Amino acid sequence: VQLQASGGGLVQAGGSLRLSCVASGRTFSRQGMGWFRRAPGKERESVADISWRGSTTYFAAAEKGRFTISRDNGKNTVYLQMDSLKPEDTAVYYCAARYLDGSYDYWGQGTQVTVSS
Repeated sequence: VQLQASGGGLVQAGGSLRLSCVASGRTFSRQGMGWFRRAPGKERESVADISWRGSTTYFAAAEKGRFTISRDNGKNTVYLQMDSLKPEDTAVYYCAARYLDGSYDYWGQGTQVTVSS
């Protein structure tokens, strides 16, 4: 599975970004997809997950209500809509894929998100 993340950039605090991750190489509808991030000097952390069935899980980094994960199986794409962004959301965001309910085996290259105050 190859993953290509995009949509990062520089945004002011309070702004929004939508990240996209296009997958290829395996049946997308059988892939659980996740978003992770790594801030400078910090460990990688989970942001959100959407299972192959479409159920969603949000982790502390997503501050439920600010971030929304979704998928479009017709476009082999998973999205992360990020609203009310804060400077502490600044990080490299990665998408990852897992077959059915397995562990994450495939990772994208990351897209930089920078939130200015």
